[in-house]
Amino acid sequence: MKLKNKVAIVTGGSRGIGACISKRLAFEGAIVAVVARSRKSEADAIIESIKIDGGKAYVHMIDLSTPANCKQLVDQVIAETGRVDILVNNAGIFTPTPIEETTEEIWDRQLDINLKSAFFLSKAVVANMKPRGSGKIINVTSIAGVGGFPNSAAYCASKGGLINMTKAMCLELAKFGINVNAVAPGNIKTEINADLRKIDGYDDKNASLTPNGIGHLDPEELTGAVVFLASADANSVHGINLLVDGGWSAW
Repeated sequence: MKLKNKVAIVTGGSRGIGACISKRLAFEGAIVAVVARSRKSEADAIIESIKIDGGKAYVHMIDLSTPANCKQLVDQVIAETGRVDILVNNAGIFTPTPIEETTEEIWDRQLDINLKSAFFLSKAVVANMKPRGSGKIINVTSIAGVGGFPNSAAYCASKGGLINMTKAMCLELAKFGINVNAVAPGNIKTEINADLRKIDGYDDKNASLTPNGIGHLDPEELTGAVVFLASADANSVHGINLLVDGGWSAW
């Protein structure tokens, strides 16, 4: 077990990539706080699955779009466990919208969840990590942060900002033994893109643009990269954006 008795927070942990990360961290020995805004039954199912496999996890239901709620979550986890060793900023929303139809609300919601919450959660855990001289912050970015996608200006802005924020934070926090890194998923089979994948030819087109010929990867394939960055194996890794995209970005 690479993460035995480490305390981890995984946001957006009730489904998709977050659920798979939560399960994998628990499998590696971490005590996992699975965070979700809604879908309590789905979050409970992830917890039950982890416990059946012998892991330790519990649910926190909270909306992370405000700094106050971010601090509240971290305070609750610290009150229950005494510390936070690993923060996985995975919570995210994707609302594909043409530029002319993008309202301030559509813009703000994606930036609030995808970018702002990651910063204020990181701010909250740093206060706990600094005195101990250790900690791992992992931001889940996207290939949409290193390249553009149509009808996705707000989403691309949020993920691009998250990548550069990762670099800026590592420059400030590395000297305190805190590793800040990112994992960038490619096209992954999740609920967030389920409707798009139903479009005839959509998966085939993505497969043709990906060197490994796979249109959408399984979310479990991302978890090994997260475990690496959360473990002592990555103690000297700072500020990277690790692409797990089937080679999409290599073109």
